[in-house]
Amino acid sequence: MKILFVLTSHATLGNTQEKTGFWIEEFASPYYVLADAGAEITIASPKGGQPPVDPSSELKDAQTPSTERFYKDYELIDKVAHSLKLSDMKQEDFDAVFYPGGHGLLWDLTIDKNSIQLIEGFYNHQKPIAFVCHAPAALVNTKAANGEPIVKGKHVTSFSNSEEEVIKLTQVVPFLLEDELIKHGAIYSKGADWSSHTQQDGLLITGQNPASSEAIAKLLLASLQEKK
Repeated sequence: MKILFVLTSHATLGNTQEKTGFWIEEFASPYYVLADAGAEITIASPKGGQPPVDPSSELKDAQTPSTERFYKDYELIDKVAHSLKLSDMKQEDFDAVFYPGGHGLLWDLTIDKNSIQLIEGFYNHQKPIAFVCHAPAALVNTKAANGEPIVKGKHVTSFSNSEEEVIKLTQVVPFLLEDELIKHGAIYSKGADWSSHTQQDGLLITGQNPASSEAIAKLLLASLQEKK
């Protein structure tokens, strides 16, 4: 199993002076679920090199056994620091793609042409595509082979409006992801704030928040094993 992980390269939180990036738990937990199952994982980002880490994901209450394992895994830390350029990635070299979340990608991966082209390529070649938390934002400008939005008529979830309100970023983000997915025709659902909630609609797998990251990876793994 060859899986491409795509991380954001965007480090600033809107017009604030705050930093953002990718969320460690949403990277680490799925990485280990898949790598421990024998997957060969490649990490890429729009700019390549070190993707920015959301500082909030390093706070004590955001830690899990997977993040603790990551902080001691110097080989993986180095691999992340030397992420490949997204423009060099080809869907034909992989069996699936996974997007960890974090607010950063609301600004870059939503409109990144290489990302859009890759997602469309995976989807139109019948390969699983998985996204957690804010990562479904990378879907909003993607189209299926029929020219309709990939999310149209699909059961999806993502970081919810109510969760965005709790962390007081409703006025900072470029759009509310729940609203944006619905606008593009998605059949949106959510669980309780901060609880694990996932949706799988064929090849499209989405999770609501950091608590959903391990469940998403397991759904992706099951999809890959089923295809094999």
